[in-house]
Amino acid sequence: MSYALNRDIRSFEAASAIDGYLIVAASGTAGKIAAAVARQGFGVAERVGSDAAQMCDVTVAGMTEVLAGGDLDFDDPVTSDANGRAVKAVPVAGQTVRIVGFIRGEGTAGDILPIHVAPSLLATPA
Repeated sequence: MSYALNRDIRSFEAASAIDGYLIVAASGTAGKIAAAVARQGFGVAERVGSDAAQMCDVTVAGMTEVLAGGDLDFDDPVTSDANGRAVKAVPVAGQTVRIVGFIRGEGTAGDILPIHVAPSLLATPA
């Protein structure tokens, strides 16, 4: 599926190789990105991904596709698992969970699903 309209794509240098369709996060090295670790993502790598030290196109807002890391239903808010795959964001008492976006389809682990990238936070009181 093509989502060329109404999305914001930015390029970032990859600190390590990044596969396409994965959620990405800051790597800890100024200005570079890596596949996201749990709950740290801000966008989704485009389908091509990137080799280390190369530029990676990342959708930071709007529609694209993401690799599912578990069962997902339409409109589920998602965050990243430890491998950069999309998993359902659930409230955790006393913590803030970073939401990358909202799923616009249904599927299971390993599926490529449409996502509306809309970074936000899910804060839950203790």
